[in-house]
Amino acid sequence: MEASALFMVVLLAMASSGALASDPSPLQDFCVADKTSPVLVNGLVCKNPKDVVAEDFFFQGLNKAGNTNNKQGSSVTPVNVMQIPGLNTLGISLARLDFAPSGLVPPHTHPRATEILTVIEGTLHVGFVTSNTQNRLIFKVLNAGDVFVFPEGLIHFQFNPDMHADAVAISGLSSQNPGLNIIADQVFGSDPKIDLGLLAKAFQVDKGVIEYLQKQF
Repeated sequence: MEASALFMVVLLAMASSGALASDPSPLQDFCVADKTSPVLVNGLVCKNPKDVVAEDFFFQGLNKAGNTNNKQGSSVTPVNVMQIPGLNTLGISLARLDFAPSGLVPPHTHPRATEILTVIEGTLHVGFVTSNTQNRLIFKVLNAGDVFVFPEGLIHFQFNPDMHADAVAISGLSSQNPGLNIIADQVFGSDPKIDLGLLAKAFQVDKGVIEYLQKQF
């Protein structure tokens, strides 16, 4: 990753940890997550500070492209509290987004985070939809160096319109654990399946259409 790209990552991290943070603020210097603890809390239990090491605040490999050999032609490499235990209670995380030609991150939401994205390489079509009853599409074409914000909880997407070139982006998110709800996966791929008649009425289509879509997930 080029120096300019790394500089943008730092800026995103600063923005997310301050003005955009949605997680509770820490009450001590840090609360490194103890992922082995059986105790259930809102977040993760703190590791004994005496046992904390530099590796608890470290992640390696964001310079490596993700595998885009899939139906959507995209890959998301998360860097959240599960990858860096030291992010616990800090209200921040990152992700690298890789796009093959015509690759797509399908419409989705982050229930616990605002997202700020910058394009490192290539071009992206991005957008989000406002809540009912407006359902207004806010859309933008982004090129390398451009930045776009997706408000917390709103449906949004990223698409590489180039049929020949890859695209890469970095996102900062205002939560240690932003969550991910891919709309089509949840509606048509739930377990157990949502009733055919219910979905047919909701989408105003025949049951056969819903049945076909459910089989794809």
